[in-house]
Order: sequence, then C-alpha cells, then structure tokens
Amino acid sequence: MCSMAVAEGLEAAALVLVSYPLHPPGRPDRSRTEHFPSIGAPCLFVSGTRDNFGTPEELESATAAIPSRVTHHWIDGGDHGLRRKDAQVAEVVLDWISAL
Repeated sequence: MCSMAVAEGLEAAALVLVSYPLHPPGRPDRSRTEHFPSIGAPCLFVSGTRDNFGTPEELESATAAIPSRVTHHWIDGGDHGLRRKDAQVAEVVLDWISAL
C-alpha cells in the first residue's frame, strides 16, 4: 500500500518494502507492479530467496521499471514471512537508511 501511495504522489524520502507481494503464489500473471514506473523515491526491497510471492529474478525484473534507485537485499532461505529473521531485516534496513 505504501508504494501505491507514493506512486500516487504521497511525499516520502524513501520506501522500505519487506517481502513485497509481487504476485499471488503460483500466479505470476497477476503482477502487482502497475504503479512501479510512478515511484519517485529510493526503494529498498528486502525479500527471502524462497518467497512464493515472487522469486528474486521476478522481483529484480519488475523493479527495473522504478525510475528511482532500487536496492535489493536477499535473506538466504527466507520465505515470505521471513520468520525468525527480524534482527537481520532490521539491521539491513538500518544500514540502508543510514547510508541515504
């Protein structure tokens, strides 16, 4: 929802998208990316390498439509819920925000 709000004009210094649901599991034909070309803020996507809402390859391909700087961070072995990965996600986000 936040990425859609920014695409529609909500001002934001940056977007952090954790486990972005690129498409419903098993339904890559139902992509949730129509608004990507309108995102004007730097973006950090943090996702698991085993996320069934979008593979790393699918997400990297889709986010190429975002005209702002896009950074991907992959949590090895993580699924969509990134269970027991909270500390790792928080560290990645803090490092990225600190570098802006």
